[in-house]
Amino acid sequence: MTTTITPPYLQPGDTIAITCPAGFLPHHKVEACVATLQLWGFRVIVGNTVGNQHHYFAGTIEERKTEIQNFLNDTTIQAILCGRGGYGVSQIIDTLNFEVFKQHPKWLLGFSDITLLLNHVLANYQVASMHCSMAAAFTKEQPQPLHIQAIHTLLTGGKQAITQAFNQHNVQGIGAGTLIGGNLTLMAHIMGTNSLPQGNNYLLFLEDVGEYLYNIDRMLHQLKRAGLWQQVKGIIVGGFTDMKDTTIPYGKSINAIVSEHLHALNIPVAFDMPISHGEPNYPVKVGGYYQLHVHEAGAILQEM
Repeated sequence: MTTTITPPYLQPGDTIAITCPAGFLPHHKVEACVATLQLWGFRVIVGNTVGNQHHYFAGTIEERKTEIQNFLNDTTIQAILCGRGGYGVSQIIDTLNFEVFKQHPKWLLGFSDITLLLNHVLANYQVASMHCSMAAAFTKEQPQPLHIQAIHTLLTGGKQAITQAFNQHNVQGIGAGTLIGGNLTLMAHIMGTNSLPQGNNYLLFLEDVGEYLYNIDRMLHQLKRAGLWQQVKGIIVGGFTDMKDTTIPYGKSINAIVSEHLHALNIPVAFDMPISHGEPNYPVKVGGYYQLHVHEAGAILQEM
């Protein structure tokens, strides 16, 4: 199995760049984030895509691609934090050049639509990244919520355990492997592409927001038919928030739908883990090595 490359952890004085490779984000939405990153001791560069708008997007395809490419190539930048997700990374992923990034890995941070970028750099360059809340999620009040503070912990070399109480849909057991995953819609989107990590020693985590129940079922069938279940040693089910139903009800809850797909896989499955479009949304390292222990009282996801 290929060893994952962990980018250098950050130290005071290091630089974090903020960019919006997908949806539009008003400039004022990053002010609390910038203040917090500076409070943590980092230098901050706010890209031109922040506050820029081209219809739905934070700029044209060329503007968004050029900015993140420049940040990838700039070896004085130690981390790139995405301002928000939405949609747009799929438009630029195949035009990005990662040659400098391969030689000088840096932390890429984000989630939702950014799921594509995080899994892509692991699949192609074996570089770990961070699935976490983005710039717009920081609060004006200090201290930041614990799940935001945890970003600092992981960025500076700390490890953490994420726990959750008992859920009736849990499947008990212990599994360990390299963590992959993120937003279910994006994981279904990368099936059959070179952005999907290949191997059979993974832990998979999934979350989503604002989807119809029937579409969750369809996407899980897609993952099954693509053979993803055979690649994983355990599954972490995060938040599935703001789910929608059809006029004629689908007839099952979101947890029932997901459980129906996963309960017979003979691997540990943990439900309602705090990785979510809702809060809290604890950071995890895509490409990090984790152990999932699902027991009678709940579950724990621990970086090893």
